[in-house]
Amino acid sequence: MNPSSAKRIFYFDNAKFILIFLVVLGHVISPLKENDTVLLSLYSAIFLFHMPAFIFISGYFSKGYNKKGYLLKITKKILLPYFIFQIIYSIFYYWNGQSANLHFNLFQPHWTLWFLLSLFCWNLLLYLFAKLKWTGLVIAIILGITIGYLDQIGSFLSLSRTFVFFPYFLLGYLLEAKHLTFIKKIKHSSLIGTAVLLITMLLFGLFFPKDAMDWLLGDTSYASMGTLEAIDGLKRLVQYGLTAIVILGFMAIVPSKGFTFTVIGRRTLYIYLLHGFIIKTMQTFISDDALITISNQYLILISFSFGLCILLGSYFIKKYTRPLIELTI
Repeated sequence: MNPSSAKRIFYFDNAKFILIFLVVLGHVISPLKENDTVLLSLYSAIFLFHMPAFIFISGYFSKGYNKKGYLLKITKKILLPYFIFQIIYSIFYYWNGQSANLHFNLFQPHWTLWFLLSLFCWNLLLYLFAKLKWTGLVIAIILGITIGYLDQIGSFLSLSRTFVFFPYFLLGYLLEAKHLTFIKKIKHSSLIGTAVLLITMLLFGLFFPKDAMDWLLGDTSYASMGTLEAIDGLKRLVQYGLTAIVILGFMAIVPSKGFTFTVIGRRTLYIYLLHGFIIKTMQTFISDDALITISNQYLILISFSFGLCILLGSYFIKKYTRPLIELTI
């Protein structure tokens, strides 16, 4: 899997498209999951690995962090869009009635925008942790576990998620193309990967506690998620291990050839930043009774999520929103 080959590009573009589809699907079924055990199981399984996998891939493509101009590049590509969309979301939430007052807080990320702020911070952390290599990964895991014991660390500046999810980013940075090639070349790797994902969903459907969803979100302390126990750190360590296995299982089943939708994997930022406005607007105007009615219409929910990805990842949308998202004309 040569880093410069088209096959490698297809592979990662396919992975990013599948993951952004899961992001959209997760947000579509979020208000419906309490009414359907299948959706709840799917939702929890998705949230176990879809963002960690996205973060893992982001770390893989951050190997040029020490090149000249890299800091300016990520400031323009990540931090400035965060500020812009933070302001836009503040106006949007006031418009749809989610916020009673119009106020702008650049330090408390709205909904999905935490990822941009944390992504910028993860790139900065590479300047320290990349030099430590695998020792740095151990330290990152320890920090991710320890941060949960601090009540003061939460969603402000996305600090909790930044430290909780950083090990996945650093792991992606540390792994090389040969490691992913090895995963793909394992005998029956696709079958094994599929089995890992299906078993995970089954186990989550049978045993995952409904009140434990905050563990998957990583944006709050252990105490805020329930009774603080010394064993909570061990629980997060187990979560790290399980999530890493599911990520590798997912990477094993990602196809390497190009498809019609593959190109959209290069436009995931557009889908990520724009899909929330459509979903939140629909939730504003669709009644709770109507939501309950469609909660078991799985094919409709999946098709809608897929169609939304195709629409927002289209060249047409990119053409007219690029000045806002990429700050270029």
